[in-house]
Amino acid sequence: MEQGAHSLIELLETIADNKYVLGDRLVEVGVSGPNLEATLSAIAMAQGELGHARLLYNWCFDLKGVKGKKPDIQAQTGKAFQTAVNVQNWISLIASLYAINAAIDIVFQTVLKTSHSKVASRIQKLVREQHDHIIYAENWAKQLLLDQGAVPYRFQEALREAAEEAKAWLAKVEKSEELKKEGYFPETPSFTEKFEKRLQQLNAEQLVQAK
Repeated sequence: MEQGAHSLIELLETIADNKYVLGDRLVEVGVSGPNLEATLSAIAMAQGELGHARLLYNWCFDLKGVKGKKPDIQAQTGKAFQTAVNVQNWISLIASLYAINAAIDIVFQTVLKTSHSKVASRIQKLVREQHDHIIYAENWAKQLLLDQGAVPYRFQEALREAAEEAKAWLAKVEKSEELKKEGYFPETPSFTEKFEKRLQQLNAEQLVQAK
C-alpha cells in the first residue's frame, strides 16, 4: 500500500474510532442527561456519530481494496482518545464531544478546500451534520461553565484533558509529510493554532456572559 494511502487510512480510522466511541457514550451517558431534552438530543446525536463512523470505516475498507459487502463494525480499532473512552458522566461527555469534534472539524474543513474533489464529496454531508453536534456541545459547555458550585471547575478540568489529547493528535497530523505530499493539507497547516483559538473563544464568551 502506498504510504499516502496508509497515512490517510490511519487518519480516517482515528476519526472513525472517536466517533464510534462518542456514539456509544452518547447512548450510555445520554440516557441519564440532566433533562429530557438533553437525553433525546444525545440519543439522536449518537445515531449521527455512529453513522459518521460507519461511513469512515467503509471508506477505509475501500482504500484497503475490500470488495463486496463491508464487514460489520463490532469495536473501534484502538485509536480512540482515552478521554473519550473514559467518559462516565455528562460533564466529561460534553467536554469530549466538543474538543474531539472541534479538532476533527478543523482537519476536515482544510481537506474540503483542497483539490481532492472525490475526498471532499465523501465528507461534505458529515461536516454539515457534525457542525450541529459542535454547536450543541458548545452551548452545553457554556451552560456548565456558568453553573454553580464545583460544576464549572470540573468541566474546565474535563475540557482541559480532552483538549490536550485532541491537540496532541492535531500536532501529529499537521506534521504528516505523506498527507501534505498527497495534497490533503497545505504545506504548513495550522491545526493546533486554530484549535487553541476555538478554546480561547469559548472561554472568552463564557466570561462575557458571566458579567
